[in-house]
Amino acid sequence: MKLLPLHALSFLIALAVPLRAADGTTPAVVAQKLAADYPSLLALYSDLHAHPELSLMEEKTAAKLAAELRALGFEVTEKFGGHGIVGVLKNGPGPTLLVRTDLDGLPVLEETGVPYASTTRVTDLTGKDVPVMQACGHDLHMTIFIGTARQLAAHRDRWSGTVLFVGQPAEERGIGARAMLKEGLYQKFPKPDFALAVHDSATLPAGTIGILEGFNWANVDTAEITVRGAGGHGAYPHATKDPIVLAARIVTTLQTIVSRETRPLDPAVVTVGSIHGGTKSNIIPDEVKLSLTLRSYSETVRRHTIEAVKRICRGEAIAAGLAEERMPIVEILEGEFTPASYNDPALTRRVRSALTPWLGAERVVGIDPEMGGEDFGQFGRTAEKVPICMFRVGAVDPVRFAESQRTGAPLPSLHSSKFAPLPEPAIKTGITALTAAALDLLAKK
Repeated sequence: MKLLPLHALSFLIALAVPLRAADGTTPAVVAQKLAADYPSLLALYSDLHAHPELSLMEEKTAAKLAAELRALGFEVTEKFGGHGIVGVLKNGPGPTLLVRTDLDGLPVLEETGVPYASTTRVTDLTGKDVPVMQACGHDLHMTIFIGTARQLAAHRDRWSGTVLFVGQPAEERGIGARAMLKEGLYQKFPKPDFALAVHDSATLPAGTIGILEGFNWANVDTAEITVRGAGGHGAYPHATKDPIVLAARIVTTLQTIVSRETRPLDPAVVTVGSIHGGTKSNIIPDEVKLSLTLRSYSETVRRHTIEAVKRICRGEAIAAGLAEERMPIVEILEGEFTPASYNDPALTRRVRSALTPWLGAERVVGIDPEMGGEDFGQFGRTAEKVPICMFRVGAVDPVRFAESQRTGAPLPSLHSSKFAPLPEPAIKTGITALTAAALDLLAKK
């Protein structure tokens, strides 16, 4: 993103709340209600932040959102596709709009220092005791989701059609959207003509919106590798086949997939995020476990990367003298594959055109694609071919953003233990933007 001059950042700070138009216009009435709602929205945000739940365990979080939607007159279905919720509000003839939020937190120990910081610890689905944090900002997404639902429920005279508010579980595992669609989201509820979602940004100042057409999130594959050897005493390595040395060779060679096998103009990432092996300094183990995340946009690059991982593992094992029955085991977790997310160009242009008059052109900025993953893309990949658009909501304190731009000091990223959005401008801007987009798509004819 282009560097913002300091005077522009000062302007953003001053405009960290939605722009107001003349009394009686739609932006003005939305802004008025948003100002009245904000204390309760902040309370909801603080509660969601302080009490996160892991993927596939979002029972209390889903119940809170379901209660909020019921209070607004939505017909709500719970426990759909796991802990998913679906709220339907019909308001006369017109198109159907799906608005989605994710629900889950991450196993991260929070170090933000905010007064509503999470101290939650749970036993996860594998039996481990872990900390939990809303380190990706799903609490912000949920608050914007409820704030937008309040706006649409309060201003039914300004739109016509049906809204489908979907609370999706297990986004962090890339399986929640698939579960809801498999259970019949588009068959058991009104089929959407459009689908919208927001995602907070750790690289945009609060008070701004980032948007782009086409691919915006990457394919995500998880690979689990078991590197096998023949263990023994650390004093006699010649009598073993050391899987730790073999794993090190594999990790090093994997780096050549992107640097030497992938066209430089094709985005790709190969990251070894976990390596475990051995129990003691003088024992050579029998095996080492590696966990990888593989990122791409094109299916060609995705397939090549997966096959290259398998080839390299086998080739390095052969070079180390491993017998055929001790070749590495490479497992691609197809059930957790998240496909690249593609913003429908026509819908995205329409959304951007709807946001600009409400927020001002300087607050609606073009952004670049990222290699993160988001299973919201699944909502546009079914036989129904629903056009989708996800846009970013800036979450960084503009003062900290300006300092980072000036000094080059990095800001806490998504999934960081220190990531904490600046609530008021992020919440208000997100609700304003999502409401503006919804009212445009559901405009009375």
